[in-house]
Amino acid sequence: MTDRRPFVGGNWKMNTDLASAVELAEDIVAGIGGLTEQCEVAVFPPFPYLHSVGKTLEDHRIILGAQDVYHESNGAFTGEISVEMLLDLKVGVVLIGHSERRHVIGEPDELINLKALKAIEAGLDIILCLGENMTQREAGQTKQINLGQLEAGLSGIPTSQMSQVTIAYEPIWAIGTGLSATPADAEAAHGDIRGKLADLYDDSVANSVRIQYGGSVNANNAGDLFAQPNIDGGLIGGASLKADAFLDIVRDAARSG
Repeated sequence: MTDRRPFVGGNWKMNTDLASAVELAEDIVAGIGGLTEQCEVAVFPPFPYLHSVGKTLEDHRIILGAQDVYHESNGAFTGEISVEMLLDLKVGVVLIGHSERRHVIGEPDELINLKALKAIEAGLDIILCLGENMTQREAGQTKQINLGQLEAGLSGIPTSQMSQVTIAYEPIWAIGTGLSATPADAEAAHGDIRGKLADLYDDSVANSVRIQYGGSVNANNAGDLFAQPNIDGGLIGGASLKADAFLDIVRDAARSG
């Protein structure tokens, strides 16, 4: 048991159309009941559907999240979206440095940090994502990679703003593959991350920052993962596209809190 309130996010990635995005949000709202009293819940629809999904979520204590943001307020940045635009849509939290941004799009640590700083400055909460790939894992570099990404991503964020930060550990080899870290492996990585937070800040920050697990989390393995003392919920991909499965995961997180 911990004082940290579990946090489950549903990252819809580049999925749904307008009708199915609204329907999915409606189904989550219909089934959420009192779960948001025990567990913080957010959904991250594709950018074109933020407004419509946000309208569906209004007054239901489910946070509207964005999958990315740019680090400039405005200007000639074709295809990008600013923190001001997200705030205008009543977005409350944004993913920073998701593995697909890092390894498919090619975003470096420096850009990820600029995005984190911009979002924090604007008052948005962030989920800073980090994790190793299979080659790095097999080379015994899991801790090195995770802690390096953590330190780079948090650079310049003061202790006073760490309440706006959640960390998501998502081993790249487990995302969308059907593979998942064992609860013991995930817990070990989370423990290393929490220890690094104490080094970078202090024990109070380390004990209060939530660290989610992401990587093929589903209704069958969520309970065992969330039962680990350093795992504070999950960042859910494919399973978040089905309301029943997502709600089952939220229930597991709520029971762990």
